[in-house]
Formats: sequence, structure tokens, C-alpha cells
Amino acid sequence: MSELDQNKLLLVIIAILLPPLAVGLKAGFGGTFVLNLILWILFYIPGLIHALIVILK
Repeated sequence: MSELDQNKLLLVIIAILLPPLAVGLKAGFGGTFVLNLILWILFYIPGLIHALIVILK
């Protein structure tokens, strides 16, 4: 398993627990992070889906 695959797996695990943290680690703490934070605060599932999209693209 390559290091890149291990990093993605770790980010997916973090995304399940705290989606905004995973997005912040992957994309930085900018607009994408704020969007995910808002989605996560309003509803957990949209925040999780958005985090997985950001991590896996």
C-alpha cells in the first residue's frame, strides 16, 4: 500500500469522525473548509459527503 493510499485512508477515517478537520487538512483552511463547517453544523451527513468528495477527488 503506497503512502498516498495510506494518507487517503487516514483522511477518510478522520472525515467520518470530524469532516471539517479532514477538509482542512486536505484543502487548507479556506473557503472549502468554511463551507464544510457550515454543512457539518447544520446537518452531519451533507458535511460528511462534502468531505469525502473533497478528499477523494
